[in-house]
Amino acid sequence: MGQYLCPDPTYELIDSKTQQIKGCTKENKAKIRCIAVDGLKCSETQNRTFTKKVPCKWTNGYHFDTALLLSIFLGMFGIDRFYLGYPAIGVAKFCTFGFMFFGQLVDIILIATQNLGPADGSAYILPYYGPGVEVIKSDNTTFKLRQDDW
Repeated sequence: MGQYLCPDPTYELIDSKTQQIKGCTKENKAKIRCIAVDGLKCSETQNRTFTKKVPCKWTNGYHFDTALLLSIFLGMFGIDRFYLGYPAIGVAKFCTFGFMFFGQLVDIILIATQNLGPADGSAYILPYYGPGVEVIKSDNTTFKLRQDDW
């Protein structure tokens, strides 16, 4: 801590189409250039600059606003699920008028809260760069602390 400085992504580092750091990979990592403090030299390049992997959100062309609008207006026909890459659920919604409109309502809520994303695991393309929704999930490796353990 304090031995190097990695500047916040600037306009040149942000992709204008995806609003994410340029070079974001499927592993949700992007490389940015960092600068070491005076007196330190990096072993890789023998100077003060080096690259570091930082977290980002990999996108694959799915727009959040498009998915939400499709769910609101055409969700009863399963078009939203087809768009996101879930054809089996799309066919089921098409044949049942969106599970009698209840499934459409559930999908609107899931897409609006970003709990339902594209099938390929990518993130939505949002029309801005900055804070976004981070979905927190728990599994068998996570647990809750008892009240007296705090």
